[in-house]
Amino acid sequence: QVQLVESGGGLVQAGGSLRLSCAASGRTLSSYAMGWFRQAPGKEREFTATITRSSGTSYADSVKGRFTVSRDNAKNTVYLQMNSLRREDTAVYYCAALVGNRLTSPTAYDYWGQGTQVTVSS
Repeated sequence: QVQLVESGGGLVQAGGSLRLSCAASGRTLSSYAMGWFRQAPGKEREFTATITRSSGTSYADSVKGRFTVSRDNAKNTVYLQMNSLRREDTAVYYCAALVGNRLTSPTAYDYWGQGTQVTVSS
């Protein structure tokens, strides 16, 4: 069992940056692939970024080139650096831990954090 807690969300102007953190407890994150997902009001939860156990990364087309996912296994923490934020990035952002290998499917993930709100204003 692993517990995940996201932080770093907030209100930012379009074009600005935020860094989200996802801190784990209970088990070491090195055992899991990690994903970031987001959910805007009235929309389904969507894949945003993922990082494998060996630190390979993958991104949704909508964030590619603007967002960067990274992990620090020594700190048991995963990060999502978000640059050049747009209004359409407004959502609750969730981190999740995956035992398997279906990296972009939210239903495949085993553990979830509570989410952190990101609001981008124009």
